[in-house]
Amino acid sequence: MTAPLRLLLAGGGTAGHVNPLLALADELRARDAAVEVLVLGTAEGLEQRLVPERGYPLATIPRVPFPRRPDAAALRFPREFARAVALATDALAQVRADVVVGFGGYVATPAYRAAARADVPVVIHEQNVRAGLANRLGARRATAVALTFAETTLTARRGRTLHTGLPLRPALAALAVRREDAAAATTARAEAAAELGLDPSRPILLVTGGSLGAQRINEAMAGAAAALTGAGVQVLHAAGRNKDAAVRPAAQAAGADYHLVPYLDRIELAYSCADLVLGRAGAGTVCEQAALGLPGVYVPLPIGNGEQRLNVAGLEKAGGAVVVADGDLTPTWVTSQLLPLLLDPDRLARMATAARTTGVADGAARLADLVTEVAAGTHRQAAAGTDGTTT
Repeated sequence: MTAPLRLLLAGGGTAGHVNPLLALADELRARDAAVEVLVLGTAEGLEQRLVPERGYPLATIPRVPFPRRPDAAALRFPREFARAVALATDALAQVRADVVVGFGGYVATPAYRAAARADVPVVIHEQNVRAGLANRLGARRATAVALTFAETTLTARRGRTLHTGLPLRPALAALAVRREDAAAATTARAEAAAELGLDPSRPILLVTGGSLGAQRINEAMAGAAAALTGAGVQVLHAAGRNKDAAVRPAAQAAGADYHLVPYLDRIELAYSCADLVLGRAGAGTVCEQAALGLPGVYVPLPIGNGEQRLNVAGLEKAGGAVVVADGDLTPTWVTSQLLPLLLDPDRLARMATAARTTGVADGAARLADLVTEVAAGTHRQAAAGTDGTTT
């Protein structure tokens, strides 16, 4: 009998790292309930709540950013990084991992270093078009690299590189299948709208800035709230934890059709009934909406290394997205550009079709196949003697 797969999954901080990690874990657990998973994250990120809620154990290490300038943090970095690697090594030994799967971010590099020292293979999942520093470093020794976007240039120097797409949470993967059938999609819309207190027969705009919220989007929506509801639009606006208070006066003035919440724990309900989505262009957002065939207005985050603008470029080129610069998103833009789009069902239908052509709905299955393949190779090597014969 083959021993159950044992994995250390490294990633945390934001939903962009945690959600694909959990999607992979759920896919592997659905295939074999005996799979052993330990998640390596931080004590501050969303993983602190989301990982235990999904039934997986969490080991934490300190958040150790790479120093960008010669300052006190740079002097402390070697000692703090060494401690993070030591804790990652402990986690690796705890689960006796066959494979380490890293999703980037602060916890990934210590995990990659620990895996290299223990001679445990690494599979990297890169979610952005422009790879982050942790995964660029890790790819030098990775057994395999899985890409969300085919145009990403990151490669496994010593192994295989594969386009898997983004692992979707089971609820979203199931919704993607359901939305391929018109009748099933209509039923899903009606059911979700009823649960959210919305009318499925009228236009629904979903607004989200992700788990942390987006101030620019919140400000633009506050200024356009009354105009939107006055045109018969229903708005479901997830403003971000602790950021909804600034929008609340405008939402209340806009009336009962403006539904303001801090966060949507079940985003699949909102996706099920939305006609159009306004939000940032994180990899998770772009890939989820493309897989679901959801038209989107994307406002790439203007800071960082520009990865959000790159993430949505392919979807925009295909015709499934409208992209607006952060500085151009104003209440006037919302009422003059977004509102006419939302009230144009023919254009929305064309965008939905275009989005679906770029989306990948089975990313979790593809990544699970790759991880299983790498683990199988490790088991074959362990079963062979140094002369290549089976022991």
